[in-house]
Amino acid sequence: MPEMPEVENVRATLQELVPGKKIDQVIVRVPKMIVATPPDEFVHMLVGQEIEAVRRRGKFLLFDLTNCTILSHLRMEGKFRLMDENDEVTKHTHIIFHFEDHTELRFLDVRKFGTMEVTNKYGESETKSIKKLGPEPLTPAFTLADFATGVKKTSRAIKTALLDQKLVAGVGNIYADEICFEAKVRPERAANSLSDKEINRIFEATKSIMTEAVALGGSTVRTYVNSQGKLGQYQDKLKVYGKTGESCVICGTPIEKIKLNGRGTHFCPHCQK
Repeated sequence: MPEMPEVENVRATLQELVPGKKIDQVIVRVPKMIVATPPDEFVHMLVGQEIEAVRRRGKFLLFDLTNCTILSHLRMEGKFRLMDENDEVTKHTHIIFHFEDHTELRFLDVRKFGTMEVTNKYGESETKSIKKLGPEPLTPAFTLADFATGVKKTSRAIKTALLDQKLVAGVGNIYADEICFEAKVRPERAANSLSDKEINRIFEATKSIMTEAVALGGSTVRTYVNSQGKLGQYQDKLKVYGKTGESCVICGTPIEKIKLNGRGTHFCPHCQK
């Protein structure tokens, strides 16, 4: 699933491509992908609207239109493509926004897990999807004091805590592994067993890794590309994720992989005590 750096890269690309475009038709080919609003009402609300800006909150893309905001979650394999109206529509194209300039923003999703929801303009904070999201890791709202309080309240594994979007928004499986490695903490450690020094290392690693990942366009693993078809580059910086059996870049010990709450989890048994 694309994580915050990947979604931010998609957002930045879309922000270059679609503001100023006016919607004159919406085609919903898979109705279940529209949530909280009947698909017919979703279509009716959007026709005639102009896209003003594309924002992000956690792993959600936010399209600000003239009178409303669309929330879009890519889930595992959702992708946006800006196409000419005459370009072939593939079988995995499920939602189409047709613009007056004869271009189309198409949403493709092999697994059909992606979702879209329309709300009042700038009203995303009142939706069920976003209401409980924690702070963004690259903003002043992400503070060591609040992070430490949240970590100390749970006996869950620290990696599981990092994946809790109420603690910090946007961290997923890839970056949680990398954060734990950078902080020299085993991912299965009970969060409330961590020392203040370890919590501080995790906090700082979260900020530094997410900052670099955003700068490099995220990690291309499996099928992720941005809205212009470009790959992310942070996968070249990964130190443990997907490196099972390879030598640790620090000590040379083979990287191990375990299942933690159903998720593949990578770590160095020597560097992460």
